[in-house]
Amino acid sequence: MRVAVVTESFLPTMNGVTNSVCKVLDHLHANGHEAIVIVPAAGAPASYAGFRVVEVPAVPYRQFQVGLPSVQMQRLISDFAPDVVHAASPFLLGATAIGASRRLGIPSVAIFQTDVAGYARRNRLGAATKFVWRVIRWIHNDADLTLVPSSASMADLQKAGLVRLQRWGRGVDLDRYHPRNRRSHTSTTIRRSFGQRDATAETTRRSEIVVGYVGRFAPEKQVEKIAALRGMPGVRFALVGDGPSMPQVRKALSGMPVTYLGELRGEELAAAYASFDIFLHTGANETFGQTLQEAHASGLPVIAPRSGGPIDLVEPGVTGFLFEPGDDAEMRASVELLARDSALRRRMGEAGRRGVIGKSWERVCEELVGHYRAVIVSRKAIGTHVGNSQDIPPAPPTQFPSLAS
Repeated sequence: MRVAVVTESFLPTMNGVTNSVCKVLDHLHANGHEAIVIVPAAGAPASYAGFRVVEVPAVPYRQFQVGLPSVQMQRLISDFAPDVVHAASPFLLGATAIGASRRLGIPSVAIFQTDVAGYARRNRLGAATKFVWRVIRWIHNDADLTLVPSSASMADLQKAGLVRLQRWGRGVDLDRYHPRNRRSHTSTTIRRSFGQRDATAETTRRSEIVVGYVGRFAPEKQVEKIAALRGMPGVRFALVGDGPSMPQVRKALSGMPVTYLGELRGEELAAAYASFDIFLHTGANETFGQTLQEAHASGLPVIAPRSGGPIDLVEPGVTGFLFEPGDDAEMRASVELLARDSALRRRMGEAGRRGVIGKSWERVCEELVGHYRAVIVSRKAIGTHVGNSQDIPPAPPTQFPSLAS
C-alpha cells in the first residue's frame, strides 16, 4: 500500500500529533508499505523510517509552524500516486491535501486530534467558535472517513454535523512503559532527586508520595490547578514537560514541594513515570489523553477530569478516579485517598496495566491500515468521491489565518 501522510506537526516538534504520526510511519515501514510525509517547514529531517519527508511553506504562530495552502500539495500527491491520503489533525495543510486527493480521485482518511473549537472557547473567541466548527465540518466532511479518538469527541462531532465517523484510539508502548521500570537505575536516580529512597526495597518506606504530571505546559493543560493541593501532608509533586505556561505554573505552585524535570523522552520519560506513585492530569479539554495510557502502562493509578478522552481511559474506582472539571475539592479528595492507601494504589495500578494490554501500537496501527483498506474498497465500489454532504462553500485560504488571530 502507498500512503501519503500529511501532518500539521512533525519532528523536531514533539506532541501528540507528531508521536502518533511517527508510530504510524514505523508501522508502515515494518510491514512493507510505502509512504511520503508532507509537513510544514520547521526543520524536519529529510527522511523518517526510510520515507521521504517533504517540507512545504509555513508561517510561525506562537510556538508552532502553520503549514500554508499551496499548489505544490496536489503535485506532490499526484507524483507519489498513493492509494490513500492520511491527514493528521488537518487544518490548513490537511484541508489542502484532502481537497487535492478529492480532485485526483484518491480516498482520504482524516484524523481528528486537536480540539480547535475548544481552543476558541477557552480563548473567548465568541462568535468565532461557530465559524471554527464550520471550517472543521468543511474539512472533515470532504474526507472519505474521519477517525475520532474518544466517545466525547464523537458526540461533539456528530452534534456539529460531521459525517462518516469511526472510532480510532491511540496505542501505547507496552514494553517501554512498564512497572518493572521502578527497579531501573534511572528511576532510582530520579526518585533520589526528590529526596526519596529506593522504593523497591521491601524494608524501605518512602517518606513522601509522589504525584506526577507529564505533558505540555500550556493554558489548555491547566497545570496551575495543582495549586489546589497545597499543604497536603506527605505529598510531593514531580512535573515533566515545558511550554508557554511555565512561568504561570511556577508562580501558582511557588512554595510547594515541586520538582520540575523538564522535557524527557525515551528511557528517561519511562523512568519518570515509574518514579511516580500517582498520575494526575488537570486539563479538561483532551480529545484523547495519551499520557494517561502511558501512566496506566507504567502501573500507576490515574486521576483526571471527567471530560473528553479521560472518560474512556479511566474506570472510576478501578483504575483511578475522575473528578468534575473545576471541582478542586473533588480532585484533592481523590489525591488524598490514594496518597494514604498504598494497597489501593497498587490494585488500581495493576488494573490500569491490564486495561491497556490490548492497546499496543502494533494492534492500533493495524486497525488503522484496516480503515485505509475500507476507504480504498469503498472508493473503487462507487467509482467516485462520496462528496461533501454539508451545504458549506469552501472557504478561500486567506480566511483561515484569522481563526488564530
